[in-house]
Amino acid sequence: MSTGPETPLLDTVRTPADLRALSDDQLPQLAEELRAELVDAVSQTGGHLGAGLGVVELTIAIHHVFNTPHDRLIFDVGHQCYPHKILTGRRDRIRTLRKENGLSGFTKRAESEYDPFGAAHSSTSISAGLGMVEAARHQGIARNVISVIGDGAMSAGMAYEAMNNAGHMDARQIVILNDNDMSIAPPTGAMSAYLARLVSGRTYIGLREAAKQFSKRMPKFIQDKARKTEEYTRTFFSGGTLFEELGFFYVGPIDGHNLNHLLPILRNARDAEVGPILIHAVTQKGKGYAPAEQAADKYHGVAKFDVITGAQAKAKPNAPSYTKVFGQALVQEAEHDDRVVAITAAMPSGTGVDIFEKAFPDRTYDVGIAEQHAVTFAGGLAADGMKPFAAIYSTFLQRAYDQVVHDVAIQKLPVRFPIDRAGFVGADGQTHAGSFDIAYLGCLPGFVIMAAGDEAELKHMVRTATEYDEGPLAFRYPRGEGVGVEMPERGEVLEIGRGRIMREGGKVAILSLGGRLKHALLAAERLDGFGLPATVADARFAKPLDTALIEQLARNHELLITVEEGSIGGFGSFVAQHLFNEGLLDNGLKYRSLFLPDRFMDQASPDRMYEVAGLDADGIVKAVFGALGREEIAQEGGASIA
Repeated sequence: MSTGPETPLLDTVRTPADLRALSDDQLPQLAEELRAELVDAVSQTGGHLGAGLGVVELTIAIHHVFNTPHDRLIFDVGHQCYPHKILTGRRDRIRTLRKENGLSGFTKRAESEYDPFGAAHSSTSISAGLGMVEAARHQGIARNVISVIGDGAMSAGMAYEAMNNAGHMDARQIVILNDNDMSIAPPTGAMSAYLARLVSGRTYIGLREAAKQFSKRMPKFIQDKARKTEEYTRTFFSGGTLFEELGFFYVGPIDGHNLNHLLPILRNARDAEVGPILIHAVTQKGKGYAPAEQAADKYHGVAKFDVITGAQAKAKPNAPSYTKVFGQALVQEAEHDDRVVAITAAMPSGTGVDIFEKAFPDRTYDVGIAEQHAVTFAGGLAADGMKPFAAIYSTFLQRAYDQVVHDVAIQKLPVRFPIDRAGFVGADGQTHAGSFDIAYLGCLPGFVIMAAGDEAELKHMVRTATEYDEGPLAFRYPRGEGVGVEMPERGEVLEIGRGRIMREGGKVAILSLGGRLKHALLAAERLDGFGLPATVADARFAKPLDTALIEQLARNHELLITVEEGSIGGFGSFVAQHLFNEGLLDNGLKYRSLFLPDRFMDQASPDRMYEVAGLDADGIVKAVFGALGREEIAQEGGASIA
């Protein structure tokens, strides 16, 4: 077992106050030790490695120059926050990252005063930072607010909306663009660093402000020409015209790994009495760890790995992942229909669209972190005869809800929504759980919603979605491996709104929607041992409901239980409403609905999370006996029961 790297200087730093006590000359050694500690920790926990390695010097420099936590430091997305956590009093828990009762893999307000704003979804940092700038102004508090945003997150419209607002308000906000991938403009060594220090310094800024005040006394056409000349002269050498047009004072590009460049520029920004500033720092993902430098994509998010070789330890799957099944099934359907196209919002491998892209690159669209655009773009494709599959995680589709309603549902456009990560996702915790899509899509008129009970069902649903042209359709499936069922050669077209009986029983009926089907069947087997043979049905559809199946189960059983990997207000609520409307609850039927707890759950393994939620086989059995009044057997099940 690893005893950890030698870190004598890092050992003296428990908080940023200790870091600020170090001299500038000591910081390169601290960066080397922090990088070694980060690699060793993530090798034991897994998590986001490449982005964190890329911001080691930047994180050190920010905490060295600014008075955190009084000064607010906001990380976008959170993938890059591990070095920050080590430096802000959480080093002793860093090897609990993403584990049950451990540190979150993202910034989290409840975890530390050094995390002023939670981040796990992209492109929020500038908006949040601007809010904090204004909060400080209204309360008469002198503080700096620094938002660190990656270049990928700058592909989202929200970032530009915030910058436009900040520029209009002339707010005193500092934005650091961590350019670690697309490299908007490469740094040009010493000259670039010199120019960046020059334009961020007090002398230049003072002269610039004096010139602005003087020009206000001139006719407007002279003011405009003077402003454009100054901007042109500066951005001719440094780039950044786009940010200037949004009202930001642009500095860069600079080498984000060179502390001799970072420190004076951050100090200049700290001391400058100007409006919003954008510092463009170019960094390298995986910096300082050779395997991550050579394969940045593979080391963005990692499993546990061997520090020396970089080899990641991944368990051999017993069945294909749902994501892979979706990607392969979509390729198969596209081979039969040239109108099938795939859309992803910067998550090709996470959604399986990368599989489709290899087969049909011309029919694949990665629109960047822009879910709103992705949905309306898909609507445009559908309106003119194409068959778009907008593959978006459940938790990220929330970001485009207005577009789903206005641009797709109201117009009854046949956009297909493959929804990955339905239900609990494990180590990514509450921010990435697919909890709400059944509820927020199920209330929309004309929406078809399917949920795959196993990997073969997912293949059928891809085929069904391809053939369905009557309006919008979504099908959801969990993260991880399938259950190992036999796979069909090609999916079949399912009858819309029709479920299936999996096994016949007597007193008890369990109606499952989605990935809990395996546990519903296991629960039925256990109930057999108590002399309670149970019927198990796979609903397949949350909307439209299979009302004939529901009524059959209600009339022929004493107890009906629904099970789903979704929030309150979803499938169980739809079933309850139908039972009530049809008077089926007036004849002594006991009805219970099992769903995700009505709270945001912290990270743990998915199995553990479902156990706590009462949505595993044991939880279903306990719910059955609780509903039947057999409390001595039910004991205290963890199920959320309505």
